Amino acid sequence: MSAQPLSDVTGSNDFGADRIDVALVRRLVAEQFPRWAHLPIRPVEVGGWDNRTFHLGDTMSVRLPSGAGYALQVDKEQRWLPVLGPRLPLEVPTPLAYGRADGGYPYPWSVYRWIDGRTARAERIDDLTRFATDLAAFLRALRAVDTSDAPAAGAHSAWRGGPLSTYDAETRAAIETHRDRLPVDAVTSIWQAALDATFSGPPVWFHGDVAYGNLLVRDGRLAAVIDFGCCGVGDPACDTVLAWTLLHGPSRAAFHDALGLDDITWARGRGWALWKALITLDNPEPAKAAEARHVLGELLVRRPFA
Repeated sequence: MSAQPLSDVTGSNDFGADRIDVALVRRLVAEQFPRWAHLPIRPVEVGGWDNRTFHLGDTMSVRLPSGAGYALQVDKEQRWLPVLGPRLPLEVPTPLAYGRADGGYPYPWSVYRWIDGRTARAERIDDLTRFATDLAAFLRALRAVDTSDAPAAGAHSAWRGGPLSTYDAETRAAIETHRDRLPVDAVTSIWQAALDATFSGPPVWFHGDVAYGNLLVRDGRLAAVIDFGCCGVGDPACDTVLAWTLLHGPSRAAFHDALGLDDITWARGRGWALWKALITLDNPEPAKAAEARHVLGELLVRRPFA
């Protein structure tokens, strides 16, 4: 059965991220959680697009999905973050309340405990190799959590953890669109090798979106992992992508060695990184397009883990 992927470029913004504002959040909180109605509400520094996040006072945050596809993730996070959190070596979001849809906002939403930290830009990390091994330890612990009754990869995870073939047509179309800017044979070879590296299990927990924006640092060290909207149980290859987006040289090699995954899994991970880079080459934000070009260059390195 073919899957209909959620777009990672525009998302399924049926409600519209630009319609989720302080006034809406204030009304929802006041009506559903009046004990917090007196608390100030303000957007977070990096609010996202698939979900919009706001400070609620100094110790909580409110997170609202912008489309029906992302709304699928609310119940999952509410159900599984309390299970995963105590079993992981870094802080993860803690759900405090479950908000319901109403006439003015059509999706469920969440209140979380606020986690202090800044997104994991290279200049904020004291030791990138230690950062890489700390993250690998977190992902190993996540893979070790019992998967009984856990959600298999699917629409709720944007098919992260599922087969790369879900994005085959989109990837090949992107290669064709950008063929004048790409070493087409080399890029196609990476993609085909990823498709050929079939996942044979067993399924394990994956985060699904291990990007620098979902990793928080404090005092120069990795402190928390946030946004489990794409998490689930399946193929962990999607969680290797940071090797090409943030890490390099010794830190990339350390991440590779510490994760304890086989070469076939890394081939699929390379495919996940390639897909995302190709579909964001034309991102209207210059910084995002530049990141995509950088990742493509890193993927073409002959010995990436040397």
